[in-house]
Amino acid sequence: MGYRTLLRDHRSVLSIAFLAMFSSSLGQSFFVGLFQAPLAAHWQLSAGQFGTAYTVVTLAAGCVMLRVGPSIDWVAPRRFAITILLALLAGVALMTLSPWWGLGVLGLGLVRLCGQGMLTHLGNTLAAREFTTLRGRAMGLASLGIPLGEALLPPLVAATLVWLSWQSFWWLLCALLALPWLWLLISAPWSIAPGNKPADHDLQGPRPFREPRFWALLPLLMSLPITMTGLFIYQAQLTESLDSSLGVYALALAGMGVAKLPGALLGGRWIDKIGPARLARVYLLPYASAMLFAAFVGGDASVWALMVGGGLAMGAQELIASGLLIKLWGIEHLGRVRSALSAAMVFSTGIAPAAIGLALSAGMAFQAILATMLAFIIAAWCLAQRVLQVASRAPRR
Repeated sequence: MGYRTLLRDHRSVLSIAFLAMFSSSLGQSFFVGLFQAPLAAHWQLSAGQFGTAYTVVTLAAGCVMLRVGPSIDWVAPRRFAITILLALLAGVALMTLSPWWGLGVLGLGLVRLCGQGMLTHLGNTLAAREFTTLRGRAMGLASLGIPLGEALLPPLVAATLVWLSWQSFWWLLCALLALPWLWLLISAPWSIAPGNKPADHDLQGPRPFREPRFWALLPLLMSLPITMTGLFIYQAQLTESLDSSLGVYALALAGMGVAKLPGALLGGRWIDKIGPARLARVYLLPYASAMLFAAFVGGDASVWALMVGGGLAMGAQELIASGLLIKLWGIEHLGRVRSALSAAMVFSTGIAPAAIGLALSAGMAFQAILATMLAFIIAAWCLAQRVLQVASRAPRR
């Protein structure tokens, strides 16, 4: 069965998962970053104070994910979606309307939690849980919502802010997203709750942070978001060190968004054919090769290689992660284990910019930082091999 048949027979659940992934753009760093200056001015914060607040609410969102994320294993998806969307709307209201920076930052935290955190969690979990033989393709289709948001929203912001204030734009976007959400919530068939709430939540089910195999797998799954975050945040230093320009970087960033599409679609097909464990062994190869090229060659071509190689890997990243978690811990505990992984991702991407900033402040060249990133990827790959062998032998779930 191909993608066309999958869309024809399961368009309701795929529409829900896709819309959840697209709506998560409201809390993604690329979108919030577009409003950094007006948000800081509205709350009368300096750039440094805004950056500190952003890091704090991001880390707090990761902690909340650990507590709230597992509830998707026993809460009906429709009720889960309604709760998250209402909390997201409350966050937008606090962020755009509150004149006091404290309530505004709280709103930003809700937007980060519900957008990047919970809506992505809902889309990934729903697509993974509702399919068995076609799980990879379903997750691939759902994951296209994120690159679509990355491609459409920045130019839309640039064009619309000529006529509207930034607050009005947020409410206009919320209104536009509310239309398909209301239609799906009212008319689409939703699945029932997959299980019952445990009597003692802390003692039931897997506890990933206490399992060595989770810690052995974690660096491999975190290596891409950690290193790509560094390339995003320190783009000026990257391009200067590689003898390139920010104009080339901007074009290459668009190339990254395009590269995510084949990464997701081909990744979904290959997961169904060969399994997530075998694909996990090779999906970082284009990105690692690009990093090696950039560290020793430089130039405009190296910036393009990093962005396109990273885009290909990012397109398949979430599909591989969900597939491995299902193989190792089972579909019935996907919400709990994905919450642990999502929280770890949030923590790591919040800390990575600080670590790279310290290295740059100490005088470390960006080529040396790229070489260190590559060494980290190789070490993470080696550490995960035994766990990947276990996952490859596990029965299909």
